[in-house]
Amino acid sequence: MFGAVRGRLVIIAGLSLVGAVAGVLPFVAIIELVRTLWPALSGGPVDAGRAWAVVIGGAAALVVGFLAAVGSAMIGHLADNDLQLDLRTRIVRHLRTLPLGWFDRRSSGTVKKLVENDVAALHQLVAHAIQDTITAIAVPVISLAYLVAVDWRMAAASVLPVLLTVVLYSIMMRGGQQKYVEYDASVVRLNGATIEYVHGIAVVKTFGQAGRSHDRYREETRRFVRFYDGWMRETSALSSTIELITSPLTVLVYLCAVGFLLVGAGVIAPLAVLPALLLGLGLTAPLLQLGATAQFLRNATKARESLAEFFRTPPITEPADPVEPAGSDVALRDVSFGYDQDHRVLHEIAARCEPGTVTALVGASGSGKSTLARLVPRFYDPTAGTVAIGSTDVSTIASRRLYADIGFVFQDAYLLRTSIRDNIRLTRPDADDEAVQQAARAAQIHDRILRLPRGYDSVIGVDATLSGGEGQRLTIARALLTDAPILVLDEATAFADPDSEAAIQQALSRLAAGRTLLVIAHRLHTITGVDQLLVLDEGRIVERGTHDQLAVAGGPYQELWARYRRARSGSGRLEVAG
Repeated sequence: MFGAVRGRLVIIAGLSLVGAVAGVLPFVAIIELVRTLWPALSGGPVDAGRAWAVVIGGAAALVVGFLAAVGSAMIGHLADNDLQLDLRTRIVRHLRTLPLGWFDRRSSGTVKKLVENDVAALHQLVAHAIQDTITAIAVPVISLAYLVAVDWRMAAASVLPVLLTVVLYSIMMRGGQQKYVEYDASVVRLNGATIEYVHGIAVVKTFGQAGRSHDRYREETRRFVRFYDGWMRETSALSSTIELITSPLTVLVYLCAVGFLLVGAGVIAPLAVLPALLLGLGLTAPLLQLGATAQFLRNATKARESLAEFFRTPPITEPADPVEPAGSDVALRDVSFGYDQDHRVLHEIAARCEPGTVTALVGASGSGKSTLARLVPRFYDPTAGTVAIGSTDVSTIASRRLYADIGFVFQDAYLLRTSIRDNIRLTRPDADDEAVQQAARAAQIHDRILRLPRGYDSVIGVDATLSGGEGQRLTIARALLTDAPILVLDEATAFADPDSEAAIQQALSRLAAGRTLLVIAHRLHTITGVDQLLVLDEGRIVERGTHDQLAVAGGPYQELWARYRRARSGSGRLEVAG
């Protein structure tokens, strides 16, 4: 994962070590300068050469330490910038290789988290963590080694606050891993409840009372506060004790007291106290810095694990020797499918869709209609059996050719934040304006586009706001421009009002001409004129035939049709033009 910047990480580590050593040396220089000049207090000789050497050495260490710190920080942030560019490039490249079903089962927030949040979280790991960790280890080790060399008794006194800090921190963090797991789970639940509540605000205001989403939000907030408050109460006493022990003022007073006692007892000379007073404070400060960045490091580690898991997602298998389909008929041969090994959604599906015909999938919610339709454009590969186009298994067709032969119009109108023109010619960027407008006219959306502030140059979300039905007609125009011989329509009129539905049906009739159409519909009046109905129940085809045949056959479809007619007055037909 860090291959793009591995060499620079080594340089950062080296500069951080140099900076840590150079950061201690000026204090050592002060101590040695005092020891060199000390005889002058009693009228003794002073080694001027050594004194000047110590001063020059200390000054040089200051310069080296500053340059090392600046260099380490600069290289770290530049490396972080290059790493983020490399990772985002690799993520987008890997996204292009994944089966479409991966996106079908994940929200856009999942992709955003990978590309933005997880990559950005690695900033702390690359730009700061190496330097902080090396400093937290090197400074105390170097300082303690020097203190031992000067006087082991003051060295022992200086290390006592460090030992107490480590022991108390270990006690405080006992069971901390489980607490962090509970914390993450609590945050996820609270975020979900917050989003649900925000989405339900309009309903709450309309009915003048808090609904289920409000109750859930309130309960999750209380649960999070109870958990977090309890956790803080458990650790607050030890946390405050650690801060008190590692406080520079506390350490300074403590070392002065120890030095006073040892000097008063004649155990050490007064000069032996100075090294501990200058370097003893530096033993705990790096540990505090490392503790302050622990949460950032934890987030970075989680992000790294998330990215590693994403990169382990297997791409869609591309055929070594792609085969060209010899037609636009669709055949499903004993197809079974499950999202996991323990639960199958489809069972032994066998069906055929001829060119120039419309096949509709109907059935109750959860019967497997959308899953079956998504096997045709290879959102997923079947667990058993084959899906074929023109007698060619879709797994042996190159993805680029497969997606050129199959167009889809789903319930949600997938529109990009770009111009109307570019949204329509998304799959044919080279299409001219005449072709774009012709597709828009056929989709019954041309006149609406002309009423926008900048017509076809209007940008979605900026100066173009379309209703659900208008968005559907725009995606139908896109499918018309694509001119794919096979089309999959998943409840294309789901969010349309009656006027929009009529316009969409007219557009779909134009779209269906001469193509192989696979339609999923809950509004049964829109598919009474199709060539073939496949009725699904619990992942199996339980009936097949035309509407006229099945509406009087006494089977599941007749019951569906009767319920539908009772719920709706009037009917419509999807008629194939030409």
